[in-house]
Amino acid sequence: MATGKVADFAGEAEAQDAATLKDYTARRRVALIACLAAKARMRARDDLTTMFCKRMAGKAKKAREELEEIRRQQQEIVERLVANYRTLLQQVDVGGPAQSARAKAAALTKQALDALEGLDEESSAAEAVAKLEGRVSPALLTLAEGLMVQANGLASLTAAVEGLGGFDAQYAQIERVSAHHGDNWEVLLHGHLKADRPVMFDLTDVIELKATSEDSSVLDALAHAKAHRAMVRDFIPDRDADGRKVDVSFATQNWQKAIRDRRRPGHFVRRHVEAMVFYYLADELRTGDVAVIGSEEYADWSEQLLPWEQVEAKLPEYLVEVGLVAPGEQVPFDGRALVAQLRGRLSAAAAAADGEYPDNDELFIDPDSGVPKLKARRAEKPRRSALVLEQAIKERMPERTLLGIVARTAYWIEWWHRFGPASGNDPKLKDPFGRYVITTFVKGTNMTFAEAARHIAGVSGHELSVAARRHVTTAKLNEAIGDVVDRHAQLDLSRAWGNGTTAAADGTHMDTYLDNLLAETSVRYGAVGGIAYHHVSDLYIALFTHFVPCGVWEAVYIIEGLLKNTSEVKPTTIHADTQGQSFMWTVQVDHPSARGLAVIRPDGRAQFSLDRPKGPDRRLVAEARGGGPLDPGPHEVADEHDLGCE
Repeated sequence: MATGKVADFAGEAEAQDAATLKDYTARRRVALIACLAAKARMRARDDLTTMFCKRMAGKAKKAREELEEIRRQQQEIVERLVANYRTLLQQVDVGGPAQSARAKAAALTKQALDALEGLDEESSAAEAVAKLEGRVSPALLTLAEGLMVQANGLASLTAAVEGLGGFDAQYAQIERVSAHHGDNWEVLLHGHLKADRPVMFDLTDVIELKATSEDSSVLDALAHAKAHRAMVRDFIPDRDADGRKVDVSFATQNWQKAIRDRRRPGHFVRRHVEAMVFYYLADELRTGDVAVIGSEEYADWSEQLLPWEQVEAKLPEYLVEVGLVAPGEQVPFDGRALVAQLRGRLSAAAAAADGEYPDNDELFIDPDSGVPKLKARRAEKPRRSALVLEQAIKERMPERTLLGIVARTAYWIEWWHRFGPASGNDPKLKDPFGRYVITTFVKGTNMTFAEAARHIAGVSGHELSVAARRHVTTAKLNEAIGDVVDRHAQLDLSRAWGNGTTAAADGTHMDTYLDNLLAETSVRYGAVGGIAYHHVSDLYIALFTHFVPCGVWEAVYIIEGLLKNTSEVKPTTIHADTQGQSFMWTVQVDHPSARGLAVIRPDGRAQFSLDRPKGPDRRLVAEARGGGPLDPGPHEVADEHDLGCE
């Protein structure tokens, strides 16, 4: 069954309850429930994977916080070690006990050597007796006294160390400080995974994972860790059951050091290997390098790509459509041609920017640093006639209630016709217009259905709930929004702002419930919630809105919002902030088959490169005729690069 039909049937079944499902025939009821169960299993895989990724991100954050706490504590230890070192220096410094003992021992030793002058290691006992005249020489006593003084000097150092806690305590403090040099939080991650370790292994048994490229090293390392998860010893071999060395080249240098022990060559440190595998598995799931079979958000994106053969067949028509080749022009178009064309466009844009700079009063380039700056605009005071006009408009504009505005627009635009049962049949409501208007008002104001029923006569909370669940979907709501946008674009007043060819894209922080997989702590806004990413037309109306997590790169949703815009207003120019800069987005706009494209202003230092995919992965993302768009899922946190050009 087609994926779209499964989703439609699942949505229809989800909108029903036990009473209404009885009205279906047995075969249709089974089909609806089967599609609903398949969709529920798909969502469960998505939710489990999302929770795993969020849990790993949280554990990594705690490991970094623990490292910061250790560094704070280490500062105290370092200060104590410095004080201890000062004490030892005072012992061996000039005038200290050790130096005084050393000087006295040296003088006594010299006296003994002077008395024994003429004797060496080859002298016989008779010569020594004759030299000492048959008596114990005072020189020997002096030598013994010197050795004793020297020993006492060393004892003073030992006593100083013992007074500081002993050698073991000093070594322990030194090891604690040296163990966390650099940003090596990786060695601390395993301590935060102890409680979740069994569940994470069980999760990898339940969901089926698949590499979306030829590189399956993370999954191979995961299989190796799973093969030894029942063992309690600290070390596991670094070769698999077939004797092949486990590839861990995907890990950073810090991880490479953490999973190895010099005393056990040929082995991994088990707890660190497990932490490393789970950390990189979450990273691969987020970037799309590992897919979950049977999932929706974490599905294998490579299956949505067009084979290279189909791209080559569609490429000529597509190049004409996007303006890279003139109609009827029969010229080969490959990576070199694309780079040459981009070089020409970039050179022309750079020349135009340079030529317009002298007349640009708002742009200023610092002659010393070369940094461009935009001068702040100062708003002009409104003219008196504008204030008079504003007052006149306010006096003549009648006061409208929000519910009245919703009802009026529904009557004029008839957007309420977009709502209805999933089957496409008539709503079978006594007053569908009124029911849909009230439901839209209640949902739009975040009222509960029970609260609305207490204040609105003639409708119950159950009736509003049924209309919202069975007759309104996100797709139908977007179509209704498209109707409103289309009628708004026909107003003369809206044309005072623009012509509909330009839009701005930006995100706004929205508060959400904490128990929400979309909710995250925003670094920029400093609060928990999500991001509402809006596409606002120059006609002064929002075209489309995405709700995305706080940590994603917003640029990947620029094209997505344009594709899902159902209105007739089709902007061709998008204005965005730094979150709108995206390497992959720019490549998709200029040429979908370009991967690894680097574009810099064409001067003496410019470098243009175009890396083409090779091997079985030589399949390309193309929004050509016959090919569907590639929806961004949770893979939007892949490496993004700012484009360093205008």
